[in-house]
Amino acid sequence: MEEARLVCDYIEQNERALSRDAFIEHFREKATPGFDPDRDLTRIGVANQTTMLASESLAIAEEIRKSMARRYGEEALSEHFRSFDTICSATQERQDAVLKMMQDPPDLMIVIGGYNSSNTNHLAHICRQRTVTFHIADSSAIDPEAGTIRHKPELAADAPEVVTHDWLPAGPVTIGLTAGASTPNNKIGETIERILATRGLTPTF
Repeated sequence: MEEARLVCDYIEQNERALSRDAFIEHFREKATPGFDPDRDLTRIGVANQTTMLASESLAIAEEIRKSMARRYGEEALSEHFRSFDTICSATQERQDAVLKMMQDPPDLMIVIGGYNSSNTNHLAHICRQRTVTFHIADSSAIDPEAGTIRHKPELAADAPEVVTHDWLPAGPVTIGLTAGASTPNNKIGETIERILATRGLTPTF
């Protein structure tokens, strides 16, 4: 969003706008060769990374839409701006489900999926804001005998794994479970089995 606002300020040419040279320099490594903001920011399309957090993506598109409307007027907006909804439906469904779950969050949350997966990291980020969250790569991260869980504690893709002991509290506990869009169902089932095994239980499904 911070960089989107730089684009919006330049479109509007308000008092916060960077100079042309400063704008080009800032986006030098993030634009195609020959990019000219004075020419190329007159007609804009916004497309989303397929696994980007939908709310953030929509907010960026809306900010740019507002700036284009201020510059060219609402009546001419269709000639200058289009937004393309390319968010993966499976990703959107998981985000919606997790947001609903976090309205009354469980005691802890398990998020299953690759550490380099953008959509899985976003799910973990949503959960961490409301409850204790463990982002694991797969079921092998849970060791029932040792009572440990191996997980990535931060959003950054290169954040190192950590091992947490006694991660499952004694007594009654509510556990939430979600997984990245590309995580197979059998991996989710294996994770449930290992959670139960940590308590000395055998699944009945």
